[in-house]
Amino acid sequence: MTKGYEYRYRGARNTPESRGGKPPVYSRTLENQHAMIIERDVVVPMRDGVKLYANIYRPVDERPVPPIIAWSPYGKHVPFDPRRFLNAGVKEGDTSEYTAFEAPDPTFWIPRGYAVINVDVRGTWFSEGTAHFLAPEEAQDFYDLVEWAGTQPWSNGKVGLSGVSYLAQLQWRVAELNPPHLAAINPWEGWTDTYREVATHGGIPDTHFWGTLWDRWGATKGQIEDLETETKEHPLFDAFWESKRADFSKITAPAFVVASWTDQGLHTRGTFEGFKHISSKQKWLLAHGQKKWAHYYVPENMRRLQAFFDHFLKGEDNEVTSWPKVMVEVRERNGVGKFRAENEWPIARTQYTKLFLDASRGAMQTAPVAKAAAASYDAAPGGTDRAVFDITFDKPTELTGYMKLKLFLSSEASDDMDVFVGLHKLDANGEFVPFAYYAQFDDGPIALGWLRASHRELDPVKSTEYQPVHPHTREQKIKPGTIVPLEIEIWPSSTRFEAGEKLRLIVQGDDINRYPTSVAPVYFRHEASVNNGRHVIHAGGEFDSHLLVPVIP
Repeated sequence: MTKGYEYRYRGARNTPESRGGKPPVYSRTLENQHAMIIERDVVVPMRDGVKLYANIYRPVDERPVPPIIAWSPYGKHVPFDPRRFLNAGVKEGDTSEYTAFEAPDPTFWIPRGYAVINVDVRGTWFSEGTAHFLAPEEAQDFYDLVEWAGTQPWSNGKVGLSGVSYLAQLQWRVAELNPPHLAAINPWEGWTDTYREVATHGGIPDTHFWGTLWDRWGATKGQIEDLETETKEHPLFDAFWESKRADFSKITAPAFVVASWTDQGLHTRGTFEGFKHISSKQKWLLAHGQKKWAHYYVPENMRRLQAFFDHFLKGEDNEVTSWPKVMVEVRERNGVGKFRAENEWPIARTQYTKLFLDASRGAMQTAPVAKAAAASYDAAPGGTDRAVFDITFDKPTELTGYMKLKLFLSSEASDDMDVFVGLHKLDANGEFVPFAYYAQFDDGPIALGWLRASHRELDPVKSTEYQPVHPHTREQKIKPGTIVPLEIEIWPSSTRFEAGEKLRLIVQGDDINRYPTSVAPVYFRHEASVNNGRHVIHAGGEFDSHLLVPVIP
């Protein structure tokens, strides 16, 4: 095959009926409270004749309005019920019974002169065909839906896209195709590189995420793409993984991109990469430190999004033209932070500063460490041993942007190493300062990084001083006892420290945060470890082990 890979397929773990789905029967009803026409199970034909089913919400006066599309495998009929998710922070009243999971709330948008389209993607629920996830074939379907929506009699011809997570990821994919009726996109936290941001982290394979998603993605009577098997068959980055990421250079639609510091291990990296690299001449970034679902549905944020869509979908001359290109929330602790306007991302005035590791003291300092020393930890998976390095700031310090950890590392007993990196904030009393984390938790780190040592090769073209990029196209094993340099990417973050507060660097052989499946069923885990014995960190003297941090003056 010319594309260099084959898809794998499987049946879903559940059927549409078992998940509360009902066979499609077109209906049209009026909802008087919000003056909505609700059309359920509308047939949308694809270019190959396959039928997708959509629910459409639009104003009762039938006037042409801009459609906002939510593209989802979760089920157009499945409401966002905050009670199903532990501690997600979505406030009662910020969503309605018509709000599909991670999708726009029709009761907000229809009274404001918009239509909302929720669709069951190909091969999921009762939509026909076979599901391909994050693939070029799915992007073509999305293109067809955009063009269908832009040419309906109730449409003004300007289509917008919005939604969180999967509903954001496919926006990148369809936007690179530039459908003529696509007028604006709103990716609200969605990964862009499935290999680096989901299937593996730093070359360390995830062992849990795909498996749990089958219970929520794609209830079907037929076949769906088997990402779990495909991931095992493609351990290195290849044409298959290339097909799962967008070509940013082709994206030209106006974009309001929302990213967070809190989705370390899922959406944080990709959302910032998308904003940085898309070719859109009109693009804005909002970077926050809150839980993603709660943040999406906050009325203030919906009004901000409305201003964006009013400008690009209705042609209104409004505040959007004077928006700062970038807004970042500088966090102090969970729920406390201040937003600030910036001109670009990354911030141009950043002073990248090396904090050198002193292995003899478990410390970091701004001056090189003269004498070489070593620190070690038992890297056994599931263990609690770790190496810790602290620095106390003697003045208020803001770190906003990308960090990189350079380590000289050896393994006593293994030819490979899985290295997990976390950054924590400690207050003046040495107490851990937690942050919002991963949509549902309140015990999060500042930021995370990962690297399998055999994947340490750098891409010399794409790598920068502050962001190493690993091609992941081959393995380079290591003889036990051999010292090798590793450059570990740490995902973006923003944190303020007062004088007397500490930054703590943690290096260990397993995930920094671990949750039981009963608490966090959809969460990444790395349980196929290559670790054996102790890892030894070499620092000082000839070993330039350091943490590069982005100091904002």
